[in-house]
Amino acid sequence: VQLQASGGGLVQAGGSLRLSCAASGSTFSINAIGWYRQAPGKQRELVALISSGRNTNYADSVKGRFTISRDNAKNTVYLQMSSLKPEDTAAYYCNRAVGGFIPWGQGTQVTVSS
Repeated sequence: VQLQASGGGLVQAGGSLRLSCAASGSTFSINAIGWYRQAPGKQRELVALISSGRNTNYADSVKGRFTISRDNAKNTVYLQMSSLKPEDTAAYYCNRAVGGFIPWGQGTQVTVSS
């Protein structure tokens, strides 16, 4: 499986963005996928994950604001982000959530202005 994130941009605080994670490979549907983010000077952190059975889990910092979903027919995982805050500013990446990481893609930058 190869994963590529897109959909980032510049948005004002309180705004929304939807990120997409496009996957290649026939095994996509059996993989749990996570959205991760890394802000400058900080470690990469898991923001949300979705299992092959569509069970979801979120970091406390984004609960109630972010929603992860997947469309296996399109080999895509989405991250709907609402009520964005300046502290959500980071490069966002997608990768496997279990079974070890695959090589990281370039990610997509999200910048939230106050």
